Amino acid sequence: MLTIQRDMSPRNGSCVAEVSSVRSLSSDDVSGTKNNKKKSCWARATDPAHRRGRRIQLLQMLVLPFIPILALIVQTANTLHDILIYRQEVSDIETQVTIATDLGKVVTRMQLERSEVAFFIYTNGNTLRRSNLTQRFAITDQALHNMTMWPLVSVPRDETEAYDVVNKEAFQARLNDFRQKISSEESSITEVMAWYTSVNAAMLDHLTNQIKETDNSGVWRYLIAFKNLLRSIESLGIASVYGINYFGRGILMSENYVSYVRHETLGRDLLNGSLTYVPSLKAFYAELTRTMTDYGRIKSRREEILRNRKREPSVEDAIAYFDSMATYVDELRKLQRELRHMIREYVNSTLQDASNKEVAGIAIVVLVLVISPIIIVLVRNAVATIQMYAANLAQKARELKREKRKSDTLLFQMLPTSVAQQLKQTQQVPAEYYEAVTVYFSDIVGFTEIAAENTPLEVVTFLNSIYKLFDARIECYDVYKVETIGDSYMVASGLPVRNGKSTSPWRYPHVVLYILKACLDMCRIEN
Repeated sequence: MLTIQRDMSPRNGSCVAEVSSVRSLSSDDVSGTKNNKKKSCWARATDPAHRRGRRIQLLQMLVLPFIPILALIVQTANTLHDILIYRQEVSDIETQVTIATDLGKVVTRMQLERSEVAFFIYTNGNTLRRSNLTQRFAITDQALHNMTMWPLVSVPRDETEAYDVVNKEAFQARLNDFRQKISSEESSITEVMAWYTSVNAAMLDHLTNQIKETDNSGVWRYLIAFKNLLRSIESLGIASVYGINYFGRGILMSENYVSYVRHETLGRDLLNGSLTYVPSLKAFYAELTRTMTDYGRIKSRREEILRNRKREPSVEDAIAYFDSMATYVDELRKLQRELRHMIREYVNSTLQDASNKEVAGIAIVVLVLVISPIIIVLVRNAVATIQMYAANLAQKARELKREKRKSDTLLFQMLPTSVAQQLKQTQQVPAEYYEAVTVYFSDIVGFTEIAAENTPLEVVTFLNSIYKLFDARIECYDVYKVETIGDSYMVASGLPVRNGKSTSPWRYPHVVLYILKACLDMCRIEN
């Protein structure tokens, strides 16, 4: 026996705790090994315990909040785009209103000039009227000069019925040429009326087309009322020329009478239309007519002209009618200025509203663009913190799994598999009764002397070699190693799994003899 102990070395065996058998493996260890082999690349990629998985999860967490942020940015940008378009539309309306008001002023000056020219011709070139006519020309020229934007309008030629599209300079030159004919008394009242009326009609048509292009829901009523008021003053101005003709000549010819009735009626209808589009002007117009001293006389003069009874020509009555109509038209121009003021106020308020919306839209876009990176950074930091805790938790889980594997290994080595499974499932293990069980006890003779004469490592190596041999031999039989303590070796048959009648005391000595034979063979080999 001493020879055997001397020939044993630590590398020929291992510690008793490292005895390997099928029963010493836990079910978790086996299943874990299989799962690790079957684990796919995608599962590893999404596992937060791996670096790639953490990166993918970080990307997902950044993309998720970025989607609503991007939607908010797109929505805000679209809103801002609509606001800018609205702002541009309002600016275009302001430009159109400016052109319309300036053009309306020119039309007004042309109407006054037409009345002065017509009265000058009716009075056969009165010197006093010549002075007034020169002043009227200067006022009209000043109105043309003050226009910042001149629309391309079609004006009639001098001797033909053709129309030419001219700019402001060409129109000024053509107007001066026509005035020279008036000064030299080369024009008749019909030519004067036709030329001025056609010019004003062209300007008013252009104004009407501009109003049609305005699709704003609020300002179009004011613009249409403004245009109707201009046309009303135009029609009343033309009618006043025929009225002067009536008082100056004593009667109107049929054609002139029809023209007077047409323009007088049209002027009244257009005036009523303007008051209908802007109801707030009705009170203003009522106040104008109430404070106007000659309004009753104008109505009576109109009724007299409509009757068209032959009377004695009177220059004084013509002058009185001209002055009263000029006063009435001036009152209507006050109404026109009030309407212009309303249009300007409305456009300014609309521009202010558009500017406020533009500022608010830009502020929202800037706020979203500033907050979005902050949100993304905060989400990134939060995800990084969560991933750090997840990585630590995964590390602790791996360590716990390793410790559990060790404890399961020890548990399955110390207890039967069925008992160990019940203990793992936190179940109570009740006592059981076995009808037929065979138990084998053995120990090593003289183990105390052997342990006293050899080192602990040599003793452990010796025991490890013997018990590994015993374990290998009992695998061939239906037996279970209960425990190994020191030099004691305990084996039982019939438990923990009942094998019924196959457990026979007469078969168990075969196991013992087989173990004894293995010991003798080992001693013989060692010798």
